[in-house]
Amino acid sequence: MSHSLPLVTIEQLRDYRFAVSFENTAGFCTDEPAPTGGGEGPSPSQLLAAAVGNCLAASLFFCLKKRAPPTDPIRATVTGRVERNAQGRLRIADMTVVLDVSAADPRCLDLFEHYCTVTESVRGGIPVRVQVRDNAGTLLYDDANAG
Repeated sequence: MSHSLPLVTIEQLRDYRFAVSFENTAGFCTDEPAPTGGGEGPSPSQLLAAAVGNCLAASLFFCLKKRAPPTDPIRATVTGRVERNAQGRLRIADMTVVLDVSAADPRCLDLFEHYCTVTESVRGGIPVRVQVRDNAGTLLYDDANAG
């Protein structure tokens, strides 16, 4: 089954600052960090990280709410590295997403990330590591150890 993505419009305001609007949703401005831009909004790299983290959190919540809804909100933290490729151009080298939950059903931990459209799409070009911890900081899942 195929469908179109909702319309996204991006309009330059000045230099590296762009207005981003979404079909039927409020928009915002993006900007590159200094010294390239003015840092007046999230950068495109941050938007990509936010999309990956949000998709994973939503996918985990979708599974958990069917089995045992978490008692506290899910929190996703996304880190990553930017490196120069062989041609000297900056690229996102990898990302790590850590999801903090109050509790997690083991069956969900084995499934949720594979249903995340954004992460599974991004993984075609960028390695994405996923971990899940409980509120005490105990590691419940690490896809580096999944098989």
